[in-house]
Amino acid sequence: MRDIDHFIVGGAGSSASRFGEVFDPNSGQVQARVPLGTAATLERAVAAAQAAQPGWAATNPQRRARVMFKFKELVEANIEELAHLLASEHGKVVADARGDVQRGLDVIEFACGIPHALKGEYTHGAGPGIDVYSMRMPLGIGAGITPFNFPAMIPMWMFGIAIAVGNAFILKPSERDPSVPVRLAELMLEAGAPEGILQVVHGDKEMVDAILDHPAIAAVSFVGSSDIAHYVYRRGVDAGKRVQAMGGAKNHGIVMPDADIDQVVKDLAGAAFGSAGERCMALPVVVPVGDKTANELREALLPAIAALRVGVSTDDEAHYGPVVNAAHLARVENWIQTGVDEGAELVVDGRGFALQGHEQGFFIGPSLFDHVKPEMKSYQEEIFGPVLQIVRAPDFETALKLPSDHQYGNGVAIFTRNGHAAREFAGRVNVGMVGINVPIPVPVAYHSFGGWKRSAFGDINQHGMEGVRFWTRTKTITQRWPDGSPDGSNAFVIPTMG
Repeated sequence: MRDIDHFIVGGAGSSASRFGEVFDPNSGQVQARVPLGTAATLERAVAAAQAAQPGWAATNPQRRARVMFKFKELVEANIEELAHLLASEHGKVVADARGDVQRGLDVIEFACGIPHALKGEYTHGAGPGIDVYSMRMPLGIGAGITPFNFPAMIPMWMFGIAIAVGNAFILKPSERDPSVPVRLAELMLEAGAPEGILQVVHGDKEMVDAILDHPAIAAVSFVGSSDIAHYVYRRGVDAGKRVQAMGGAKNHGIVMPDADIDQVVKDLAGAAFGSAGERCMALPVVVPVGDKTANELREALLPAIAALRVGVSTDDEAHYGPVVNAAHLARVENWIQTGVDEGAELVVDGRGFALQGHEQGFFIGPSLFDHVKPEMKSYQEEIFGPVLQIVRAPDFETALKLPSDHQYGNGVAIFTRNGHAAREFAGRVNVGMVGINVPIPVPVAYHSFGGWKRSAFGDINQHGMEGVRFWTRTKTITQRWPDGSPDGSNAFVIPTMG
């Protein structure tokens, strides 16, 4: 069994007393162990970050951008290694793992243009002989706490911009699949970033609390469940930090009567069941408008679901692989049983799925519910598995109300040929990210990512210019260069620009 160590300057230090297990989801066997660090572990990383960050911040933006360009080249050169490593610990198929890496690289590409993004504002002649300008300054040390479901993409979303603007960064990835984050840190060092600028510490709640409480860490970005996101936000803010905490989701897909049902079914197959549903931007709820639409959609979904291939991560023909571990498998199956107990119709039951030769793996087949009601707990909460729920709506207004009233407000999609209906929906729905005939509306890297309601805590989104704003603070300078002769002004009167 291999050990996956912290990636901090000077090595991991003293031996860990607690370890987490890293499974191979395809076989169900433990393949590695990871140390669960303490506040002392974090202290060593913070000390190294404090030593490295001032020099990095003083490096001009072009040179920092060159490091990001080189990092991008190295990740691209090693993408197959990263994808297979990711798939071996997470369980998603290799093609999906490549996408995980590539979506992270999209933000790195944005970070390569950081000299332009850091340009401040300037006003010449704001007053008599007075100019005003602003500068975006790094915060110092940032930290990221990332989930298991995107071990490449989400870390790069965070540290790419944080480092490019001049911060040092400490990453605490999920202990379920920590190898790819460590490998990314190695590549960042190889790209030319100084030691201490990107470090990785492993751990559980003890490490999270240490990060949230450490006075030298200025900002924290988090992605995970909503309850934990709220905890992270409150504790971090109480400690005086800037915090963005992205939580759970229950994304809806509204299907209007004029929608192209064949295309909707193709979109739903990938959005609901891809990556075994372990995506915060998955589409686990479909809302057909009218019973005719619902019946047609249901009938079209059945053969599409039957055709889905569940396989090991390295199966090129598999649509999705196992879930991350046995506990998560049990959680998803329990939610399916809850739906049955609540009275929803279980049309396709994915429980009890076994893959020949991998019977101990964490596999589950696709499941489909119909006649799900808004008052059901299985509708209200995030299942995070390959489970699609049909919630029938009699009309457009009811369909609009469902995602708008839900506790989560991450993403939503509408499928229609009617431009007026799409425009009306996009403007009125109470959700942060909207797709129009796009089932997974994750914005491109130069826009920003973030939900509403219990899907996000904090008022600044991830990546794009929102990311630049989160990882910097603005300094505004008002300057005057007098010619040396007295101007007769009253120094005791507040200056004006008139």
